[in-house]
Amino acid sequence: MNIVDWGLIDYEEAWQRQREIAASIESADEPDTLVLCEHPSVITLGRTTQTGAVLTTTELLRSRGVMVVENDRGGEATVHNPGQLVGYPIFNLQRTRPDLHWFLRSIEQVIIESLADFELESHRVEGLTGVWVGGDKKVCAIGIHCRKWITTHGFALNVTNDLTLFDDIIPCGIKDKKVTSLAREVTFSVAMSDVKEVVGDRFQHWYFQSGEWRG
Repeated sequence: MNIVDWGLIDYEEAWQRQREIAASIESADEPDTLVLCEHPSVITLGRTTQTGAVLTTTELLRSRGVMVVENDRGGEATVHNPGQLVGYPIFNLQRTRPDLHWFLRSIEQVIIESLADFELESHRVEGLTGVWVGGDKKVCAIGIHCRKWITTHGFALNVTNDLTLFDDIIPCGIKDKKVTSLAREVTFSVAMSDVKEVVGDRFQHWYFQSGEWRG
């Protein structure tokens, strides 16, 4: 498995690069790749986004430098902005286990274990995808696309990002829960470089050593 860091990158450019990597995995049997990056402020709308999920007009958002992009991942509306760690595991699940439910739960577990390394206890919520803190605060959203068992898109972990942009949407279509970040939940400063390192290491451990990854 390769791990690459694209730094701060335009969302649509990153989406195009993901498709290129997925095509290389399909046609040339290239290695599975985990991309880590951040995006300038953007609201993305997954395939199941409901009408009214964006609470602010596109024109007003654009005047604030926030783009709105429809994409092909699962899930509804979410936010990306600097200080949020975005991860794109572009994997051929036929090499591991062709099971999307298992793959989503695996990503959640990697994030839960990564947050534990920063002394933050997190968990799943039954019936909902993502990682949560306390009873009602989402810290990591997850949404993927899969074609011929090759995945694109992935997870968005709030680290030090400004959470006020979430006020412009109904995050993931869930009205009765909140959004939080790693920095908001711990009492010490958090560096994005440290979070990238921990998440990358946890993914490598999961991919190469976990019995679950061997199906």
